[in-house]
Amino acid sequence: MKLCAFFADGTNNVGVKTSSGTVNVTALGFPSEMNEVIEGGFDMLSRISETLESKTFPTISEESLKFLPVTKPAKIICKGLNYGAHAKEIGAQPPENPVFFSKFSDSLAAHREPVTLPAWLSAFDHEAELVVVMGKPAYNICVEEAREHIFGYTCGNDLSARKAQGLSGQWLCGKAIPGFAPVGPFIQTADGFDPCEHHGVFCDLNGARAQSGTTTDMIFDCFEIVSAASKFFPLSPGDLIFTGTPAGVIVGRPKDKREWLKPGDTVDVTIEGIGTLTTPLV
Repeated sequence: MKLCAFFADGTNNVGVKTSSGTVNVTALGFPSEMNEVIEGGFDMLSRISETLESKTFPTISEESLKFLPVTKPAKIICKGLNYGAHAKEIGAQPPENPVFFSKFSDSLAAHREPVTLPAWLSAFDHEAELVVVMGKPAYNICVEEAREHIFGYTCGNDLSARKAQGLSGQWLCGKAIPGFAPVGPFIQTADGFDPCEHHGVFCDLNGARAQSGTTTDMIFDCFEIVSAASKFFPLSPGDLIFTGTPAGVIVGRPKDKREWLKPGDTVDVTIEGIGTLTTPLV
């Protein structure tokens, strides 16, 4: 099942993608907030599925939807240097243990939501990423338990201000800028997506392919990442975990060939099996 959060008629709604369009399941009596759907777990998804199978409901075209960020996370956790080819392109050694940083709630942006590049910073970069959506509370869980704690997966763009990273000597200041965590447009529930299988992870800049990788190049898989993160941070339903980016980021190119992101650019992140997240920059 693919779900989305969107705004219509003055309120938040949850939708389910079907072959003919998106059905507003909030209008059918289900919660208006994605976090409530997530907390409802398998029982909630089963009831939604049974309702949608009972008869045909009106649908909304994807072009007409005003998307919201897929959840309201208590935590946005990001895994750094998690693709072998990406570590190689920036001259970094693959980490022996997962390396984490974070973004803030106001870093979130929705599908098609314009993101402002701060005029006082520079060297803006894209990072296409598979994002884990947590489904159950998790604290100090083992790898074998991680799968059952994941609700689903979505697309993310770990936008980065490389100048800020250089000035501060660490990642946070270049990563947690408002709007620098676009996510969506849909959550693919975990029963329909195995992150350990081969899934393409792509980034297109103004229609031209910039990043191309596969989830099989991950150094740590999603279950290892969730388990490792849970050793330090209590995870809650709706929390988001960015799982790293493949090769092709701008900072990985020779200095004379780095054309940084600028206002007017459009960045598309595509994850095979999930969809495409579009972010216009202003």
